[in-house]
Amino acid sequence: MSHLFPTYGKWDIEIKSGSGAFVVDSNGKSYLDFIAGIAVCNLGHCHPKVINAVKEQLDTLWHISNLSPIQGQEDVAKKLTENHTGDYVFFCNSGTEANEAAIKLARKATGKHHIISLVNSFHGRTLGSMAATGQEKIHAGFGPMLSTFDYVPLNDIHALQAAVNEETAAIVVEVIQGEGGVHVMAQSFADGLQALCEEKGILLIIDEIQTGIGRTGKAYAYEHYGLSPDIVTLAKGLGNGFPVGAMIGKAHLKESFSAGSHGSTFGGNPLAMAAAKVVLTEIFNEEFLDEVAKKGKTFKAKLRDTLLDYSMVQEIRGIGLMIGIECNTDVTAIVKALRDKGLLVMNAGSKVIRLLPPLTVTNEELEQALQLLSEVFQELETKQTLTK
Repeated sequence: MSHLFPTYGKWDIEIKSGSGAFVVDSNGKSYLDFIAGIAVCNLGHCHPKVINAVKEQLDTLWHISNLSPIQGQEDVAKKLTENHTGDYVFFCNSGTEANEAAIKLARKATGKHHIISLVNSFHGRTLGSMAATGQEKIHAGFGPMLSTFDYVPLNDIHALQAAVNEETAAIVVEVIQGEGGVHVMAQSFADGLQALCEEKGILLIIDEIQTGIGRTGKAYAYEHYGLSPDIVTLAKGLGNGFPVGAMIGKAHLKESFSAGSHGSTFGGNPLAMAAAKVVLTEIFNEEFLDEVAKKGKTFKAKLRDTLLDYSMVQEIRGIGLMIGIECNTDVTAIVKALRDKGLLVMNAGSKVIRLLPPLTVTNEELEQALQLLSEVFQELETKQTLTK
């Protein structure tokens, strides 16, 4: 009997070890992992440089309070802001915490309380970040949400403009909605969003928790659109599996997060900073990012050439190595069939298969995944034909 709250729909396999793009279960079966801890292990499992950095830090200092200067925080913050439009960083432990910090900062800096987010967005599961999430299924059962949030559809600039009022402090968006179905922002919407924020003096918050740290072939996904956010939130890929989150803000917000206004006991601890420093050194490299963009473009083209011939596949979309395969049916059985064949993928909503391989995935591993996807769709369509 498990003593855990059943908050997750657990698989029937237990992963015991991993290396690069592969993991191994308790029965010794190997899987090609195209989940990567949900866009977390961007450098693959057990990356030797990350391991060595954390081991070295373990022998030096595990934890010290944030009352003391921590050089690792300064090092990582410098790497983050050098590749960003922002100037200052707050460290925490997760994406939810980063979004909570962003919500608090926006309200405090503007003196306003109304925040707009998007339908099908996902920003976390604490009360503030859950309220920012535009999905009723996430809200269900928890009573009234914070009344200061409104939701508009992605890529509907007229609805966004209509939702703004005199109390609007910020607009928070994902440029690619991960949990919401791998829906991609249109350039025209991005342009209108930026213009609206500048015209009305509204803070632009971009949630890069799943899209950031190289996932789309850029350091941050907003770079694809020429956006200039006031606040960006990060987590997932930042520590390659070590828990760490961050919020980056522009210089004009500095005084609103003065001493005592916010905090995190474990945020920016030396172990997390050791991991994050290595991750950013490896990923925030032009050659590395160019390779991610190239692999993603080629892989998506091959997916379209191969899978769109199957009647159950409707669309393939995404940027870089964040790709969604939309089907005309619930994908639960497809995800299970792929797992049985040795490919780990996950859903994004009921009808989208999400592919999030490590950014270090090889072309050969991408070909292997393509072959397994094709096999499963072929088998399922053959089965459907026989049962008609």
